[in-house]
Amino acid sequence: MMSMNTAPSVLPARRLRDFALLGGLLALVGIGLAGLAAQTGWEESWAQASRLGLWQIGALLGLSLVNYLFRAGRWHLLARRLGLQVGALQSLGHFLGGFAMSVTPGRVGELVRMRWLKRETGWAVERTAPLVLMDRAGDLAAMALILGGSVSLAAGGIAGALPVTVLALAAAIVATRPRLLAACITFAHRLTGRFDRLFARARRAARTLARFSHGPTLAFSLALGLLGWTAEGYAFDLLLSWMGADIGLAKAIAIFVFATLAGGLTGAPGGLGGAEAAMVALLTLEGVPLEISVPATAIIRLTTLWFAIAIGLAAFPLAERRSLRSQQVRP
Repeated sequence: MMSMNTAPSVLPARRLRDFALLGGLLALVGIGLAGLAAQTGWEESWAQASRLGLWQIGALLGLSLVNYLFRAGRWHLLARRLGLQVGALQSLGHFLGGFAMSVTPGRVGELVRMRWLKRETGWAVERTAPLVLMDRAGDLAAMALILGGSVSLAAGGIAGALPVTVLALAAAIVATRPRLLAACITFAHRLTGRFDRLFARARRAARTLARFSHGPTLAFSLALGLLGWTAEGYAFDLLLSWMGADIGLAKAIAIFVFATLAGGLTGAPGGLGGAEAAMVALLTLEGVPLEISVPATAIIRLTTLWFAIAIGLAAFPLAERRSLRSQQVRP
């Protein structure tokens, strides 16, 4: 077992590793976008980006904030349904603070929210794990429905949208069905034949999902997710229109959601690389020239992913200090 004396030295090493990985991915994404911009000439790409005024950037950030607030509301709703005695502002701090870890591999860093809940409520991680699972399943379900609906309304559709939609919906269904999830965990355990305690804890957490099998709770949480992600998709449509590449609301939302899901499937931190590549490729297929698609992709990622990370970095120390204070006063 690792002693308390060695733990502090391990944590900085892990952070350095994560920062190195993030820096490498950012460099690769930047090089890729720069290369595409160079093919069309920097002047054209910069001219397209500079057409946006401060109020337009503010509108894009505002729509992203709508997404974060609606999803934070869903987090609070699910937390209360699970039985956690937390306030709305407390849940808001947990949810937004977790964004600081969005670019960790597989976004596992967002599990810091569970650490805060453990300090403040005394609940073990395995008891709060269903909350994180339901939150992620809510995103998958909402985005799958938005993608399916927008593709059906968009002329011509999007190649590859159907399998991505099916995968996202299947993952959401499995994650929200206690018996089905427990069966999948048991099957995985039999395949590996190892990690008995880990799989046992996972099965106990899966059974806790029954608390969320409440029609109004599921419907309201799904509605919050749909409204939130639609707001960001609408922001992408506005951006393209302002840059002179109006491809229609349904198609813009479909491309945004598809690229976000595709980036997540790569497992890269924040979907870096995969989301940008998918977005540029799909816009190109729609006839949007590179001098527009490249800066549009860079801007929408800055006003969504990186804006969320900036908010998370601001909220993280506040949530951390509050959880430490709560841990000290909790009996």
